[in-house]
Amino acid sequence: MSNGVITITDAEFESEVLKAEQPVLVYFWASWCGPCQLMSPLINLAANTYSDRLKVVKLEVDPNPVTVKQYQVEGVPALRLIKGEELLVSTEGVISKDKLLNLLDTHLNNN
Repeated sequence: MSNGVITITDAEFESEVLKAEQPVLVYFWASWCGPCQLMSPLINLAANTYSDRLKVVKLEVDPNPVTVKQYQVEGVPALRLIKGEELLVSTEGVISKDKLLNLLDTHLNNN
């Protein structure tokens, strides 16, 4: 079974994220975004490292304006950690591996 990153759209957001049984890390990205290419390996690392307690999805911003607006994404790459309908963490811009893992450890160990 693959525990990788799932690509979703606005239409799938509710079923894949809001109704997920575990917290979901949503990675907002764009094909034209250079920093997004830097973040992709980290997103894959998070998906593999935390596969037992975290779902990781990616959403391309340009074709999915509804979710982008709903979660007030102003720049990419952006991350939103969501559990149920609660927004736990919001970041924009490139973050380091240590910061990402620390952020996930902090929130996943409290659940």
